[in-house]
Amino acid sequence: MKLTEQQRKQMRLTVDYTNMTEKYLGAKGISEKTIAAHKKIAKAAHGYVSANRGKDELYMGWTELPYNQNEIVADILTTAKLIRKRFEYFVVLGIGGSALGPSMAFSALCHLHYNDLPRSKRKGPKFYVEDNVDPVRMKELLDVIDVTKTCFNVISKSGATSETMAQYLIISDLLTKAGVDIRENVVFTTDAKKGNLVKISKQLGGVKSYVLPDGVGGRFSELSPVGLLPAAVAGIDIKMLLKGAAFMDKLCKSSDLTKNPALLSATLQYIAMQDGKNIGVMMPYSDNLKYVADWYAQLWAESLGKNVTLDGKPCHVGQTPVKALGVTDQHSQVQLYTEGPYDKVVTFLSVGSYKEKTPIPHGYRNIPDVGFLGGHTMEELIQAENRATAYALTKAGRLNYTICLPEINEYTLGQLLYFFELQTAYAGAMFNINTYDQPGVEAGKKATFALLGKPGYELQRNDLDSAAPDEDYIV
Repeated sequence: MKLTEQQRKQMRLTVDYTNMTEKYLGAKGISEKTIAAHKKIAKAAHGYVSANRGKDELYMGWTELPYNQNEIVADILTTAKLIRKRFEYFVVLGIGGSALGPSMAFSALCHLHYNDLPRSKRKGPKFYVEDNVDPVRMKELLDVIDVTKTCFNVISKSGATSETMAQYLIISDLLTKAGVDIRENVVFTTDAKKGNLVKISKQLGGVKSYVLPDGVGGRFSELSPVGLLPAAVAGIDIKMLLKGAAFMDKLCKSSDLTKNPALLSATLQYIAMQDGKNIGVMMPYSDNLKYVADWYAQLWAESLGKNVTLDGKPCHVGQTPVKALGVTDQHSQVQLYTEGPYDKVVTFLSVGSYKEKTPIPHGYRNIPDVGFLGGHTMEELIQAENRATAYALTKAGRLNYTICLPEINEYTLGQLLYFFELQTAYAGAMFNINTYDQPGVEAGKKATFALLGKPGYELQRNDLDSAAPDEDYIV
């Protein structure tokens, strides 16, 4: 499907930063003078990202994913069609971006009760993402699926991800005991040439595999086979997803803040963080977009939470992402955001037109608190609550801005994902940090290896044993 220029304009994501400005928040807002003073650093950040596009050694291969996957996409669509025809269940085994991305896209673009629909109304097999090693969760997944009728997508770049490989060992054992050729029921998404899943594939005689490109880190991988295969299995139009990302990339070619929405957003967030706004609240007003906040939390936290700059200077930067859902969390969190500390930026994800309107019938006109709702729609109600919450925050002097999707579809979601990836890349460049590593995560991984007796981690195990809980401090 091709979109006309008019259709592309109609589906264009917009960023409304009215409620970030001094004009509407007074002294609590960001002045035009302050924004102007940051044009130089914004331009430099834009230049850095533009100059290093596609460089695998810098993990910036994600920038080219909207353009360089035609053959891969064609193969994925063929495989997805076979999976939909043959299997009753599809399970992603992964963690971090390998799980958050597929969960987010599935939730955003599929029926909210997809697995409860009869097969005739679903576009594919029942869909599950297993992103933890909670033993209860694994056992109870096995209660609702038949492993012999399930396709398992095992996602790990190195094949050394303890959580994912533990899941795979359980599943492969069950398939073997059931007399099933593992190759028939698994698809690997991993490195092209090295890693444990490559070794396992060779031992098994060849497993259908897709490549997570060298220059694409896990949290930037949703537009690669990591996210595209699960999405295609669920019936999502992955070509349109990539077209949306390419459209956003085109919108962000300029270094002019007034023409580049991702650069503008990154600059405003950077200014806010420099002013002590160390908490970023992501608040979608759509249940379909609920897990965008989860996906974004990893992208923002793991990319910006760093303690040293690229030139080795201590920095300890980053902003803590908090997930909220409108309208639900108006009744649990917004009290804090409106009257608590001035340490937050609230980002609203709004929807211009929901796929359902759902009229509210007239009734109980003698009870004003109820009767006034009749004749409206649930779309009107949720949009009014979104606008009212932004208004209340603004009147209280709290920084907030709104990203609006004209509607939720593959094209607008592709825009949104690429927007956030660019925003993150620009912000990291402004802080002069390595946006793409995660040494803090690696430390925890190594400690886990030591505790479970992985060879080569004996000294760390001794250190961990010496740091065991002190009985004097246990109540």
